[in-house]
Amino acid sequence: MSDPRATPRKNRNSLGDISVLYVSALMRAAQAEGADTAELVSRFQLDRQTLTSPEARISIPRFMRLGHAAINETGNPALGLRMGALSRPVDAGIAGLAGESASTAGAAIRTLIRYALLTSRNSRGVPMVRSDTRQALFYSIRPYNGFNYFVVDSVLAAWTQFLRTITGRYDVLERVTIEYRSIGLDELFESWFRCPVQFGASTNSLTVRKDIWESESRQAQPAMHEKLTELCEREMQQIRRGWTTGDRVKNLLTPMFRGETPSLETIAMKLGTAPWTLQRKLATEGTGFRELVDETRKQLARDYIRETDTSLAEIAWLLGFANPAAFHKAYRRWFSVSPGEHRKYLRHS
Repeated sequence: MSDPRATPRKNRNSLGDISVLYVSALMRAAQAEGADTAELVSRFQLDRQTLTSPEARISIPRFMRLGHAAINETGNPALGLRMGALSRPVDAGIAGLAGESASTAGAAIRTLIRYALLTSRNSRGVPMVRSDTRQALFYSIRPYNGFNYFVVDSVLAAWTQFLRTITGRYDVLERVTIEYRSIGLDELFESWFRCPVQFGASTNSLTVRKDIWESESRQAQPAMHEKLTELCEREMQQIRRGWTTGDRVKNLLTPMFRGETPSLETIAMKLGTAPWTLQRKLATEGTGFRELVDETRKQLARDYIRETDTSLAEIAWLLGFANPAAFHKAYRRWFSVSPGEHRKYLRHS
């Protein structure tokens, strides 16, 4: 069987996808503007389980349609600005928290954008920062129309709000450029961003004021920043290697074994998908849920035996076995030796 990591990941929308963290931020803005968010969520088949799962994503086109519907419901064509104004660092996931704890505003926005891939991906490119010009650039799907204006607005506004949050300052920008042509809201945008805004530009970008770029973050915490960026780097490496659905399942299984075996339904919920959809995706990768549970337990068991002094009864519980006897039976099947004998052998080899 070929390695599934060697082939492109299937079931991904070719235009990109985005974390439901941003959907929650969008719904928060829509609600603040008087929209019936329960109806919107229902219309787009986004149940509470999906919206509360940090692993779940939706396609960029679906997100754009949702934003367009929210704009129609609220009557506010600048809903993206409202969404940005109500955003928090945590709405960008671990990348937002890592950025928030950086030493300076410049380091903070660099961190936030460096790890943007952890929560969103689009076919046009990844956002970037040019430190020499203090610019943050965002690439949006084209062509522009009423469905994706708000995506640009919300991203640039969220980055601006991020800088305002960590510095405690409101006038943080020198200039904003937006690729799509003016839709007649120029004064509103300049009032919100507190700087000149150019529409019909060659890029979507923010230019940060020099004094802001160099200012200390109010949430600076060097040790936490180091720890969080390590976590971000680890996740980025996994993404770049091309996580399969099976990889994501195994990543979720590991912390959930404590005293029980997580069900297919539970893991599907965490991934924001239906159980039968998860089964189908795993089947296309040549595996299944039971096989992944067994494989993950085998890997963890080997590490517990080799690297720790944890008792065999405790390991059985950590791996979700009903009792130590069940663990012993599985271990013999995996390694043709009992866990106790294997531990002795590893320590004397």
